[in-house]
Amino acid sequence: MSAAEAKQTAPRALKDLKSTSFRREREPGWRRLEALLEKARTGGLAKLETSELLSLPILYRASLSSLSVARSISLDQNVVRYLEGLAGRAYLLVYGGRSNALAAIGRFLRYTLPGAVRAASGYIALSAFVLALGVVVGYVLTLGNADWYYSFVSDSMASGRGPGAETDTLREALFRDGRNTQERLSAFASFLFSNNARIGMLAFALGFAFGAPTIVLLLINGLTLGAFAALYDGRGLAYEFWGWLLIHGATELTAIVLCGAGGLMLGAAVVFPGEHSRLVNLGRAGRRAAVIVIGAVIMFFIAALLEGFGRQLILHTPTRYMIAAATMVGWLWYAMRAGRRNR
Repeated sequence: MSAAEAKQTAPRALKDLKSTSFRREREPGWRRLEALLEKARTGGLAKLETSELLSLPILYRASLSSLSVARSISLDQNVVRYLEGLAGRAYLLVYGGRSNALAAIGRFLRYTLPGAVRAASGYIALSAFVLALGVVVGYVLTLGNADWYYSFVSDSMASGRGPGAETDTLREALFRDGRNTQERLSAFASFLFSNNARIGMLAFALGFAFGAPTIVLLLINGLTLGAFAALYDGRGLAYEFWGWLLIHGATELTAIVLCGAGGLMLGAAVVFPGEHSRLVNLGRAGRRAAVIVIGAVIMFFIAALLEGFGRQLILHTPTRYMIAAATMVGWLWYAMRAGRRNR
């Protein structure tokens, strides 16, 4: 070996010696951290023992220290890349609050959603009041003058159910048997979900315009419902009508109220920005309201199943009322009690 080759080989040998010594001193800690990461990946943090949980941040900081030293003294790039990957995985576990999708959905349904609903109780009450006001106005006006019915109910929605229809025709619409049309019921349920969810999302999304469009949409829905109620009440079919409606309406109307509450939250953020700018306040209110609207979309899906299947297959009016009462009690309990943590 020449003198020039010896000069080139010496630094490389010294570097390899440093790398080997560096790994020998610190590698047990890396391997232990890697084992904890693998254990948490397969079974979650719940699988780690208390001592392992306590050692996790210590090992993570040690890996960061090793990475810093490896970079500063220009060690083997394979070691540097390994430590970068190890530190990155450990960071996600220590600070990322990692959990599987089912656990995240469970936390949302158990804690996040009912907590958001309780926090927005004032807006929900206002939304319900506006909808109920529309129902009362539509009912009173239509009962006093049947011509108001055509102002509140479109021809496509009426589907032949109007003041000019015979009582037997109106009764038949309440007890139409759908047991032999399962495929049509599936398509109908899908249509109802998409249509109702679209209306609810519209009531929410337009809330930024000072909440006025949201109030108008709630009133329109209430007026339509009130007009239908007056029509059937005038024919002595109020009991049958409300059983036909509430089997799915207990869920659907609640979802509409929640979407309306979300829209009113956006409107209030614009009208009363407080110490923040309107844009900042709108963003904050939007994030809170979006949680409620996601819950409303889930309710629209359930209501579509009840309307597309339950209402067409269950023709016994008392049974319809029982299902309506059970769903309403269930939603109230969920909103008031679910996710309340003990001190």
